[in-house]
Amino acid sequence: NSGGDSTRVRDQLNNVQEIYATGSAFAAILADGSVVSWGNPMFVANSEVGDQLKNVQHICENQNAFAAMTSDGRVVAWGDPNFGGDSTAVKDQLRNVQQIHATERAFAAILSDGSVVTWGDPDFSGDSAGVQDKLKNVQQICAKYFSFAAILEDRTVVTWGDPKYCGDSSKVQDQLRNVQQLQATRGSFAAITAHGTVVTWGNPNFGGDCAGVQDELNRL
Repeated sequence: NSGGDSTRVRDQLNNVQEIYATGSAFAAILADGSVVSWGNPMFVANSEVGDQLKNVQHICENQNAFAAMTSDGRVVAWGDPNFGGDSTAVKDQLRNVQQIHATERAFAAILSDGSVVTWGDPDFSGDSAGVQDKLKNVQQICAKYFSFAAILEDRTVVTWGDPKYCGDSSKVQDQLRNVQQLQATRGSFAAITAHGTVVTWGNPNFGGDCAGVQDELNRL
């Protein structure tokens, strides 16, 4: 069952505002801020989680887990614990949450003070301990399959995750200044700077090396 049959929750699916999907389940936010989920029972919110899903404003999903942000800045997670479906270990840190982002198996939350809290599979960036001291005044996060990249208030970038798949930006760190926007493929990141230049890093097979088109990119 991957969510193709919503008969069990049909009567609850009224005044739906948004729908989100993992690989095997759906979750819908209703107008009153409650959430209805259906699909594979492993990834559907049980009654204990459901009781916490009130005043939900946004849901972030990855392959097998959901993380909901409430109006008072809390996070409620459910699904496969190995994918971040259990945020118990960082529950006390998840306060005043402003944004949530996800890799394939982990989540990252930006708090109101600009710090970041991560949880989920460490191999998919669920552990940011190695860069935690740098994750201050975070404005935006870009996430893809393996890694996260954060733009700070000073427009520099901090990355973490699998170094083979763009989790290590050290080789281009000096170029990552005045960054305005980040985009990602499955295995690389691209940054646009205020000067209109493009900086890439990560696996060359996923676009991590733009040397062959750098002249064209300089005309952006």
